[in-house]
Amino acid sequence: MPTELIDARGLKCPLPVLKLEKKLDEMPGGGTITVLATDEMAAIDIPLYCRQRGHACTVSTEDGVLRFEIVAG
Repeated sequence: MPTELIDARGLKCPLPVLKLEKKLDEMPGGGTITVLATDEMAAIDIPLYCRQRGHACTVSTEDGVLRFEIVAG
């Protein structure tokens, strides 16, 4: 299954989380999503959202862009 990409760069929270939530609702368990974001609050909000709903989430940063790799639970 290919990885879905959500480009949320330039969007302020809660928009990155809302876009992620919508995509996860359409995805079967085990599917993967990459989210790119520049809002620093996403570094808190996206991992918290994933923990609360049983999704795996890893975070990295490159050139000021947050990259979230999420596996649907």
